[in-house]
Amino acid sequence: MRKWGIVITLVLVAALALPVLGKTAAQDDSGFVRTFDLPTEPAAEGPLAGVDPSGQTITWWHNHTGGREEFLTQIIDEFNTNNPWGITMEASNQGSYGDIYNKMIAGIPTGDVPNLVVAYQNNAAAYHLANGLVDDLDEYVLDPQWGLNEAEIADFIPGFYNQDYTPDGTARIGFPPNRSSEALYYNQTALEELGFDGPPTSWEEFREMACAFTEQGWSGYEGEDTIGYTVRTDASFIAAATFALGGEVYENGQFVYNSPETIEFMQTMVDLYNDGCAGLIAEQFGDQNNFTAGRALFYTGSTSGLPFIRSGIEEAFAEPFEWHVGFIPYDGTPVANVYGASVSIPRTTPEGQLAAWLFVRWMTESEQQAKWAEVSNYYPVRFSTAENMGTLFEDFPQYEDAWNLIQGETMVEPQLASYDVIRDEAEATFDNLLAGGGDVETALTELTNTANEIQESFQPTE
Repeated sequence: MRKWGIVITLVLVAALALPVLGKTAAQDDSGFVRTFDLPTEPAAEGPLAGVDPSGQTITWWHNHTGGREEFLTQIIDEFNTNNPWGITMEASNQGSYGDIYNKMIAGIPTGDVPNLVVAYQNNAAAYHLANGLVDDLDEYVLDPQWGLNEAEIADFIPGFYNQDYTPDGTARIGFPPNRSSEALYYNQTALEELGFDGPPTSWEEFREMACAFTEQGWSGYEGEDTIGYTVRTDASFIAAATFALGGEVYENGQFVYNSPETIEFMQTMVDLYNDGCAGLIAEQFGDQNNFTAGRALFYTGSTSGLPFIRSGIEEAFAEPFEWHVGFIPYDGTPVANVYGASVSIPRTTPEGQLAAWLFVRWMTESEQQAKWAEVSNYYPVRFSTAENMGTLFEDFPQYEDAWNLIQGETMVEPQLASYDVIRDEAEATFDNLLAGGGDVETALTELTNTANEIQESFQPTE
């Protein structure tokens, strides 16, 4: 995990590298420079000297569908119409994250890649190892003419801005257009019926509430098959629960799935399932559907799912129950597992790479971020965006709940090329334990050994 101090270092580097912006671009009272106010002529000095983005047609591979894709079409049209360089962005949905990953890995050797690609950090790490991305995106982010100034860098939420570096911290391989975090969704109406004031803060309280709900049900659900929680077994939930208890899943260059914190969490889940207070996911989105139907008391998942939870509850109930999102049960200080795909700039041409960065720079300005947050319900990446989200907070109080989760301590999962494979191993171990597959500590020790063997196989060799 990268440390907060690195953010300060980057801010200082940016401050030293930047010219007096008033001589080259318009600047408002906040100190921010709008992308469209940047010069139209190539830079005369610096790493990007002489590179002219004018007239470039660039492509973006993304995974957005529905309302999100419709919004992107609109906002890209705005960029194409108004940018002063005559850049044309052409975006297209290329399937799931996995589909895009496979296309990138296949395309890098032949150069059949887009100018911009959506990528989780571990995917970007794989592209970087394959020499498929620009060497260091900070050449653009901190460029004297085309980059961000000190005020703009300080406006980014540090945990988001600082996430997209190689594990050794030597190169930025992505940039954040949005983020999500792991959260606990809970039925407040049912909790109050059962005599609880609010959500659990510990796993012990979680278990007590889940079992009470399983046994007693609540007035909003007519069936007799209530269940406290439908267990998610993916690696992000394992990491989120471990972080919340003060632990790590990757530390000092080694995976540590057999830490006391992970063992405690996994044992709680196994016990909860064996006691009949938790169930398994029977179908895709089964855990989400159980919660929105009122059958389950709790649901854990990404905050990007907020609109789907709300629409599901509104479809199921003429008078929707009160629900909120909160922290994953914790020990001491709440910690949010922050994640989300960034965008990376593949290695193409200097002109295409700069044009792609100018789009990213524009897309992450506060005005565009506020619109994107309203449509997508992702977190925006800049503090100043909140000034434009009053209506969203008022109309969607659960989104404000979620926003408050990231105002404190945050952590991120391992940003390693090996993590895609290791995630599958972690989920398989969780599934096997719920199926009665042996002792928790033994299974997690085996997972730790397997994860480290996989990680070792991904290391470059001389």
